[in-house]
Amino acid sequence: MPSLNDLRRQFLSYFAAQDHMVIPSSPLVPRSDPSLLFVNAGMVPFKNIFTGAETPPSLRATSSQKCVRAGGKHNDLDNVGYTARHLTFFEMLGNFSFGDYFKEGAIDYAWTFVTRDLGLAKERLTVSIHPTDEEAALLWKRIAGLPDERIVRLEENMWSMGDTGPFGPNTEIFYDHGPSVAGGPPGSPEEDGDRFVEIWNLVFMQFEQFADGRRETLPKPCIDTGMGLERTTCVLQGVHSVFETDLFRTLIAASEAATGVAARGEQAASHRVITDHLRSSSFLIADGVTPSNEGRGYVLRRIMRRAMRHAYQLGAKEPVMHRLVPTLVAEMGEAYPDLRRAEPAIAETLRQEEERFHRTLGRGMALLEEATAHLTEGAVLSGETAFKLYDTYGFPLDLTQDAVRPRGISVDLAGFDEAMAGQRALARESWAGSGQQAQGAVWLALRDRLGPTLFDGYQADAADGRLLALVKDGEEDAAAGAGETVWAVFDRTPLYAESGGQAGDRGEARWPGGAAEVTDVQKEAGDLFAHVLKITGGVLAPGAVVSLRVDADRRARTRLNHSAAHLMHAALRHVLGPHVAQKGQMVDADRMRFDFSHGGPLTSAQLDAIETEVNAVIRQNIDANTREMSPADAIDAGAIALFGEKYGDKVRVLALGRALDGEGAYSVELCGGTHVARTGDIALFKIVSEQGIAAGVRRIEALTGEAARRYLLDLAAVAKALADQFKAPVGEVVARVDALEAQRRRLERDLAEAKRQLAMSGGGGSEQVAEDVGGVKFIGRVLQGVGGKDLRPIAETYRKQIPDGVVALNGVLEGKVANTVVVSGAAQARFNAVDLARAAVTAMGGQGAGGKPDFAQGGAPDGSRADEGLKAVRDLLAASV
Repeated sequence: MPSLNDLRRQFLSYFAAQDHMVIPSSPLVPRSDPSLLFVNAGMVPFKNIFTGAETPPSLRATSSQKCVRAGGKHNDLDNVGYTARHLTFFEMLGNFSFGDYFKEGAIDYAWTFVTRDLGLAKERLTVSIHPTDEEAALLWKRIAGLPDERIVRLEENMWSMGDTGPFGPNTEIFYDHGPSVAGGPPGSPEEDGDRFVEIWNLVFMQFEQFADGRRETLPKPCIDTGMGLERTTCVLQGVHSVFETDLFRTLIAASEAATGVAARGEQAASHRVITDHLRSSSFLIADGVTPSNEGRGYVLRRIMRRAMRHAYQLGAKEPVMHRLVPTLVAEMGEAYPDLRRAEPAIAETLRQEEERFHRTLGRGMALLEEATAHLTEGAVLSGETAFKLYDTYGFPLDLTQDAVRPRGISVDLAGFDEAMAGQRALARESWAGSGQQAQGAVWLALRDRLGPTLFDGYQADAADGRLLALVKDGEEDAAAGAGETVWAVFDRTPLYAESGGQAGDRGEARWPGGAAEVTDVQKEAGDLFAHVLKITGGVLAPGAVVSLRVDADRRARTRLNHSAAHLMHAALRHVLGPHVAQKGQMVDADRMRFDFSHGGPLTSAQLDAIETEVNAVIRQNIDANTREMSPADAIDAGAIALFGEKYGDKVRVLALGRALDGEGAYSVELCGGTHVARTGDIALFKIVSEQGIAAGVRRIEALTGEAARRYLLDLAAVAKALADQFKAPVGEVVARVDALEAQRRRLERDLAEAKRQLAMSGGGGSEQVAEDVGGVKFIGRVLQGVGGKDLRPIAETYRKQIPDGVVALNGVLEGKVANTVVVSGAAQARFNAVDLARAAVTAMGGQGAGGKPDFAQGGAPDGSRADEGLKAVRDLLAASV
């Protein structure tokens, strides 16, 4: 019985033997279509080839492409765990023809593979076609010998890439599990059953749709096919659910062991959710996606938290997901080495996110249980409550729906959407893609016509290049003159284009009779260098030979920062652990900013250890070593590659320094940037800040060389000035400052206590008589010269005097008024402190208050209206009778 891994190898080997180029899976973050959240079909990486924007590397290709469907138009998230077929992560096996073979070849290859190589019984196979595709019908009869009753004609068998572009009919192959399984053939009323399962879809892209409604036949029709790896494995292993295949049986067994709960009955769905979401989360993290509250990161967080809630539902009180990663890597790491390489980062990200989720899950579930306690089957949970769970406790909407579904309760989606829209209006817009597609088509066309730009900048700071194209306002232009800013493409250039986190070079361009300032260089369509030229004189047109020169001083400083970033990356992994992965960087002439995965703030000792290691390697003053090799050879040799990056056939591998234990290089990374010749060129490295920028992501900013020296001189000058002021040695400055700070805090406490005693005395003793308002004891006072932070201890003192009542205090300081309301004891059954504080603040001309049912605070800009605030509270109490 072939395993899932066996089928993947068998498919790729079969088509390789038919002269197809085996293309490795692209990352899940799409490069060819920036409007997509994730690659969701096997053809997505080839989209620019199908549209004619790129030239294919071969007329025949085959791949096993990683796919995720958990957001946007194609979203299977809600179904996973409750059906036999749906997955958020799956692999799509495919073979592709770019103007080579067409229908006959595609049908012949498919039929031969499924019947001869996979050994599926011919009588178990049925196909569907479009009603107008007589050619496909005749081919199925001739090649496969299928009778008419097993060639089903369906109007839906027409596939397109969008409203415009290539499209054509498709044919699908279905496997019949037999009459013991419920369901009917495609096109029948019972087609939704599990008896007939689609295993392969062959798309014949033979037409092009235009915006004006025209349809034309493509001069070179193409083939795009997709076979679901997991679904076909089901058929080969004689099971009816993807979760019964060998891979998922292994993962579910690990989930059972981690939770101590068998995958039986209602618990089976939870294990299915956990194992599917483990795959999608792990592969997304390996491809560089991190959990966040927007875009791709938000979808990842939804997937992770849905699995984590199911683990919690199974009784897991400690994080579970990260403990399953080794099993997943053991099963899929051979086919996807990036998964094995990213294992520490995947496990750490999952652990951190699950710990974070556990901290809020209990409170969120308590709120959900309270909100649904009175609801019965068929009831609707309010959208406002669902949004509060999302906004306050991090519960995605689908997680809330998932939690109430077993009780037959639905969620008010319109109400949720309304609350979400209100938040987005105040905060951020939802995901809308990169918006680069229109201009991207121009660059793809130029790349196809002109080829890649040759970069001479590793060896020189100046070179002559022939101008090949000018682009202005998203279109090619014939010429540009003084005062214009245009994009320019040369056949070769010494200027580096921004990539890998290194800023593009700046410099100048000169040609006979003209000159321009190069303000930026960007990399377009993969390897086309687009120069931003601000023309200062003359006219420039394609064909001109232009002298290009880099701003050498700026590049030299950029080299220091880029090489230092490599050394710091290595130091971070040494000091913090192998889970550290680069999440982004920006290096230019003035700074080095490095983002990395880690669960919490770095201690002073850790920062010092990182600085110490980096400066030790700098002092080695060893030559940098750069080699070109294949990405696989580089990674096998220990080089660090960026997660989710798709590399070419050859990569530059940079080795810096000597390992501090004497074994090999200190830092080895894949990098196409510009770097120092020797580590000693960096001279000095100094970290200036470390902070969190997202959940599980930290950022370090640092300086190098002369900038680092100037920074340390400035710090020394401050220390010396303080030492002179204290008339003490520099070494004692910190102790003196600490002593002053302690003295300040002590004086503030004494002052606050004096204010409290003064306020409590009120000119008439320490006790303040409570009045009866609306049947509740009430103390309300305006305190002059008291600020907001001093009101709480005063309010707490009054609370002790009336353990069942309401205290409202308005402190007036510097013309403004601060409000504090305390509700205690039995009064809490009738009054909410937040409501009372809001009434007071509104009456005083302020905007809102916040807090808890027993304690709330707010403020207003006009201290003269303090009495009005107390009156508003008193009126509310009186009106409650």
